[in-house]
Amino acid sequence: MKSRPWFSLLPDAIRDVDFNTVKVLKKLNQASRALGNLNGSLASVPNSAVLITTLTLQEAQLSSEIENIVTTQDELYEANIDLGPTSPEVKEVNGYAAALSAGFERARRDKIIRRNDLLEIQRSIVGNSQGLRTTPGTRIQNVATNEIVHTPPQNINDIKKLLDNFLSFFNDVERLDYDPLIQLAILHYQFEAIHPFYDGNGRTGRILNVLYLTNNELLDAPVLYLSRYIIENKSEYYRLMKELGGNREWENWVLFILEAIETTAKQTQRTVTRLRELMRKKKEAIRATLPKLYSQDLINHLFKNPYTKVKIYAKDLGKTEAVARQHLNTLEENGFLTANKKGTTKYYINQELLELLAERD
Repeated sequence: MKSRPWFSLLPDAIRDVDFNTVKVLKKLNQASRALGNLNGSLASVPNSAVLITTLTLQEAQLSSEIENIVTTQDELYEANIDLGPTSPEVKEVNGYAAALSAGFERARRDKIIRRNDLLEIQRSIVGNSQGLRTTPGTRIQNVATNEIVHTPPQNINDIKKLLDNFLSFFNDVERLDYDPLIQLAILHYQFEAIHPFYDGNGRTGRILNVLYLTNNELLDAPVLYLSRYIIENKSEYYRLMKELGGNREWENWVLFILEAIETTAKQTQRTVTRLRELMRKKKEAIRATLPKLYSQDLINHLFKNPYTKVKIYAKDLGKTEAVARQHLNTLEENGFLTANKKGTTKYYINQELLELLAERD
């Protein structure tokens, strides 16, 4: 067993690591406070489904960008309300969003994540059923430099053993005597280092991060996503992963993940605050200007996705297409929406929401 260094990924093997250093405890306190403040702010949004939908789409785009799957916001939001063919990149991003939503619903229902759940999440992300790796040769590379960062286990039996061990700790926060956020840092590295799939490991791992937070009641909704922070600090992320694989010095890795949680929680809280304020202003303006058209269902619809069209509006609000077209044109005429026509399809855009989601502060 000692000849296989990745076996030291087992959480049991790091029970004696001391995380009670001044640096870690200070950063842990800051990250925990930021996460708590974010969770407290979620109750201020009238409809949490609106928040989950908009931030899930944003996360899907950012997480896929890490894997060099790049889409524009326009492509993504248009595709989210269309049923027709889309580009392979948009399909992958939408697959990620679907996997995240389904994973959250499954975890909320069952309170645990099983190996089959992981397989289903990964299948939805990549669009195939290859499952766990059975062929040797996989290496983890920095996608920007092609540098080999880590060589994961190659034997399928080892992969299954390590993955089941990962899930046992993922599902039982009390198995290790560490703060849950420190355990999240450990588990994130463990999953990425096991690298159980041919493709989609990074995206699956980032979904698991938020499911861990919601399963352990650290967040009431899946809205904290580390993808933006990883994109902005990609070189450091891979450097620390390689460093940890070589010398098993956990402190710098844990500090990185805690900083990611703190920074992302603060960014997300600002987004939640701005979204809540934008919803309030648009709600009051529509109710004052178009009282016969106004409803809370209308406001929720306009904030689920920056884009809408007649068929989607009609279905969501239970209207005929004729009435839906009239409503949307009225909203456009009064400046609440802008319109863009592509081919025969007319899209109605909540421009302020689109700009809010595009902000990167």
